[in-house]
Amino acid sequence: MPDGQILPANNAPIVKMVRHELKSRHLTVQAHSYVTPNMIRITLTGEDLADFTSLAPDDHVKLFVEGPDGTAMRDYTPRSYWAESQELVLDFAVHDAGPATAWALQAKRGDSVDIGGPRASRIITGDIACWVLIGDETALPAIARRMEESPAGTRIHAIISVPTEADKQVITTAADAGITWLVREASPAHTDILLDHVRTIDIPARSFIWIAAEGGETRTLRAHLLEERGHPKQWMKASGYWVRGKPDTTEKFD
Repeated sequence: MPDGQILPANNAPIVKMVRHELKSRHLTVQAHSYVTPNMIRITLTGEDLADFTSLAPDDHVKLFVEGPDGTAMRDYTPRSYWAESQELVLDFAVHDAGPATAWALQAKRGDSVDIGGPRASRIITGDIACWVLIGDETALPAIARRMEESPAGTRIHAIISVPTEADKQVITTAADAGITWLVREASPAHTDILLDHVRTIDIPARSFIWIAAEGGETRTLRAHLLEERGHPKQWMKASGYWVRGKPDTTEKFD
């Protein structure tokens, strides 16, 4: 399919889809560390990364790992890529342990793994006054990357829920950015802290809202913003990066 562009309606942002050659890459673990108690960072390297391309902060690659039922595929955001040294960094949120999380927990320098993609990059541009980025720790790689890659003058308001106080991260950016951290261990049980907080905030005109969290939480956030707040659909992207009780499932709401 050729590169595509969704033309704006009512001065909405322009969404351009850039397709990439889909190929498998055989890589080696170069480094393994904990960014926070519930986030593992793995650096992959290999000659197969020579033509690797990732143009949008929320791109994803397929990670191929062995599970109890054979080879499993899981989506992960390229946290960063260094072309000069051919290093690809992936962050793994440690939550419901599926095959990819189990692999990340045990991975060590010298281990090999295959990835595929990104299949495409979805580039969003336009007269955006503010980016409102909402997500849990699974969205942190994409949120942090957008903040780090945004130039000076870009307004960003990030709202991120994490398991513990120690799971907050330091994100360096030239943008005019602020982060509201919501710590789940300090909240009452069964409370949707993302939705509760979003209900209290003002959202400036011409804000592009990006949401990625558990599927049910993403659905309720999206419904609140569209139906109760009247936020235009063209100014929003929402994804369920994982679904509670279904470790192999994601949800798209676009």
